[in-house]
Amino acid sequence: MKNIIGIIISLVYIGLVLVAGKFFEKAGKEASRKFIHIMLANWWIIAMCFFDNVFWACSLPLCFILVNYLSYKRNLISVMERDSKEEGLGTVYYAITLFLLAIFSFGIVQKPELGLVGVLIMGYGDGLAAVIGRAIKSYSYKIGSSHKTIAGSATMFLVSFIILAVFLCIEQTPLWGVKAVLLSAVATLLEAISIKGTDNLTVPLITTLLLFVMI
Repeated sequence: MKNIIGIIISLVYIGLVLVAGKFFEKAGKEASRKFIHIMLANWWIIAMCFFDNVFWACSLPLCFILVNYLSYKRNLISVMERDSKEEGLGTVYYAITLFLLAIFSFGIVQKPELGLVGVLIMGYGDGLAAVIGRAIKSYSYKIGSSHKTIAGSATMFLVSFIILAVFLCIEQTPLWGVKAVLLSAVATLLEAISIKGTDNLTVPLITTLLLFVMI
């Protein structure tokens, strides 16, 4: 019964985030997209509270891989889609990452908080980096075909460091500060070099695996 309640609460939460995202469209399409990108990361907390096995934890992300792909192709949920399809399958990659991290953290290692770290870095780190990078004028740079700003990358590093430092402190990991700095640097680099939405795969998945090795 607890798992069913978790599914219901999850769907209600996701629905509310999408509806709320419509209000952010007044500030521009990218503002609504990043609001949704950030807020959906909080779903993992619901999963940790209600789902007691990997099958339930994987169910919604698996469904949303299909839903998000159909939305990408047919613009079903316009509030979270970019106007240009050339920007990549970012929303689909987001759902794929949730699915893979659910298998890994709820199933393989049975440590859901590991997945939480990766998801929060993807949601808040990457999301706020894009918002602040556009809001603050700073030097821009290019790695390959990826254009980034110093303000955005600094935000990515700082947010990632806070999330990692809190987790590593709670885990009482030796040299937690050094490890938090190193992993934050890796997450920032991955975000900078990943193109067409693939940072929704590279940043959370690689960061979570490295974190697992380090703790």
